[in-house]
Amino acid sequence: MSQLRAAAAAAGGLRRSGPRVAPPARRSRKDASPRRAAPAPAPSPPCSRHLFSDPAETEALRSNLLAWYDRCKRDLPWRTRAATEPDADRRAYAVWVSEIMLQQTQVATVIDYYNRWMQKWPTLQALAQASLEEVNELWAGLGYYSRGKRLQEAARKVVSELAGRMPRTAEDLQKLLPGVGRYTAAAIASISYGQATGVVDGNVIRVLCRLRCIGADSSSPAVIDRLWDMANALVDRSRPGDFNQALMELGATVCVPKAPLCGECPVKQHCRARLRVEKELASASQKLLGKATPVPDVEDCGAGGCSLCPPAAEPWDSSLGVTNFPRKAAKKQPRVARAATCVLERRGLEYLIVQRPSSGLLAGLWEFPSLPLAQDLQEEKQREALAEHLQTWIGQPVVAGDLQLIGEVVHIFSHIHQTYVVYSLSLDGDVTLDPASSPSRWVTEKEFHASAVSTAMKKVLKVCEKQREKRSNPGQGSKRKRGAKAQGTGSTSPGTQLSLRAFLRPPTAP
Repeated sequence: MSQLRAAAAAAGGLRRSGPRVAPPARRSRKDASPRRAAPAPAPSPPCSRHLFSDPAETEALRSNLLAWYDRCKRDLPWRTRAATEPDADRRAYAVWVSEIMLQQTQVATVIDYYNRWMQKWPTLQALAQASLEEVNELWAGLGYYSRGKRLQEAARKVVSELAGRMPRTAEDLQKLLPGVGRYTAAAIASISYGQATGVVDGNVIRVLCRLRCIGADSSSPAVIDRLWDMANALVDRSRPGDFNQALMELGATVCVPKAPLCGECPVKQHCRARLRVEKELASASQKLLGKATPVPDVEDCGAGGCSLCPPAAEPWDSSLGVTNFPRKAAKKQPRVARAATCVLERRGLEYLIVQRPSSGLLAGLWEFPSLPLAQDLQEEKQREALAEHLQTWIGQPVVAGDLQLIGEVVHIFSHIHQTYVVYSLSLDGDVTLDPASSPSRWVTEKEFHASAVSTAMKKVLKVCEKQREKRSNPGQGSKRKRGAKAQGTGSTSPGTQLSLRAFLRPPTAP
């Protein structure tokens, strides 16, 4: 590598030592025409070490990965449906629902939502007939709420425009179904229909970047395109759905972002990031024995310009090992936002909730009356603005001084660091809501939790309930703690199971 660089430098020196060429004569302004900028040089094609160019290695990797998947795959409800459902449309629908739910959401969270969804709407036709309110209610708490809305819109299109028949290829799925992108289309087509197409999601990106030491920014479009090419070349032709799920399963359970379980990896012999680590360990051992040997430079693959190598400013960090890959650009900091929200209570039994607009953040969900706040707005002005806002909902004056400040609730959306300044207000008697305003209604606590409300609003209500408990039972929490401590050192309460040590302890004198 150093010889290549030296040779390149020497070649450059020879060019510079040649005879000087006289500059061209300057043109007059009258004759001058705009000069065209020189086209940017095309990026060098990646070298073979970044690719799966050996057919024998590719076949071995497929075989090892599928054998591991058959032994170790998790038992997940959508996998069971995909394997047992004979009807192609129902099978594709079941996979589609799971893929939409799993976007930016952990598997453990999705399982319960998926089971309830499929029980309520087992077919495309059933989902198409549901109301958006019903969809939002079931989706509440899962996050990224527009996913459920787009899923239903696409289901209605399949029923009304495609005669209830799902598109049969990844290309048509992406083209015809709103909200279905390249990954989702490929996952549905490979798992449901056996189309030999690869998939690229976060787990696959991590696995491929480590297998082939891809150190360029893995979020850049150029690198993503290369990863799709690799995934399509690597996918097993006879079991494409299982292979794609195996690759994602490997990234989710073994080749994890931090502390990967390299010793348990079924394809570790094909991993060039791990090879780098092993060579560094071998070199360290040689140094301890007084036989220092240079570590081969396995990051750089040529004289420079490789589109998949890491930039020179970000060299390999030995302390990170295989977690040097993948590399991403620094995340953009979330936008900071504040809002005032009021838990408005009627007769101590019901809460006022209002519906958000049908587009934008948390579209169509229900919330306590809220309004955005300027970052530097003082509390007195907050109260006045909130009181005026509440008046538009209930149609009667609200005294700003009656609003009780409860505290703040912080909720992190994907791109917003949201702080809710929480107030409460109790009203006596009936309050008639203004029918001209957006949809609003009074709900009991049970109805509130059954409604399509966001996790943030559930946090707001929980903070209010805790504050109410403190006011109604001052000091009770500390007494309870002291009682628990005394109980732990003394006699046990009725119904408490004794430990073995307590059972064998001799009785104390009265």
